[in-house]
Amino acid sequence: MPGRLTACPPCGRDRCVPRIRAATPADVPVILRLVRDLAGYERAPDAVVATEEDFLRHGFGPQPRFSVLIAEEDGQVAGFALWFFTFSTWLGRPGLYLEDLFVRPELRGRGIGKAMMIELARIAIREGCGRFEWSVLDWNQPSIDFYRGLGARLMEEWVVCRLEGEALRSLAGRGDQVR
Repeated sequence: MPGRLTACPPCGRDRCVPRIRAATPADVPVILRLVRDLAGYERAPDAVVATEEDFLRHGFGPQPRFSVLIAEEDGQVAGFALWFFTFSTWLGRPGLYLEDLFVRPELRGRGIGKAMMIELARIAIREGCGRFEWSVLDWNQPSIDFYRGLGARLMEEWVVCRLEGEALRSLAGRGDQVR
C-alpha cells in the first residue's frame, strides 16, 4: 500500500528512526532531486536527463517498471532506494535489483541505508526472490565496505555491459543483418 510504513529498525533514544515507506506519485520531485544528488556524488552531475514525467510514467503509471522506498527522519526525506524485479534463468526464480540507494550525506551513519537494505531483503524474501543484486562503483570504498558489512559478496568476475544512445539504436536498426 503506497505511503505505508514498511520498516522501522530498532528504536534508539526516545524514537524510532528512520521511517521507511513506499513512495507515492507526490514523492517524484524529491526522488528526482535525490537522483541528481546521487549523480553529483558519483562524479556525473550532468548525466541525469530523466524528468518528473519519466518517473511518473514508468514508476507510477499503469505498468510500473520500478518501485521506490523513501527513508524519512524527523519528517524529512533522508534517502531513497529505487528497485525492480528481474528473473534468474539459473535459479528459476525472480530476483530483486537495486538500481540506486542514496542517503543524504549529512544523514549518513545513522542506519538509514541499512534500514532500506533490510527492507529490500525482506521484500525479496516475501516475493520468493533467489537473489538481491546491485552494482557499486569500484572507487566507492565506503559503499563497498558498507555492503560487505551486510554480508554481500562482490562479483568481481562479472563485467557490466551496456548499450545506450546511438549504439543501442544502431543495433536495433540492423534488422535481418545477422551475419
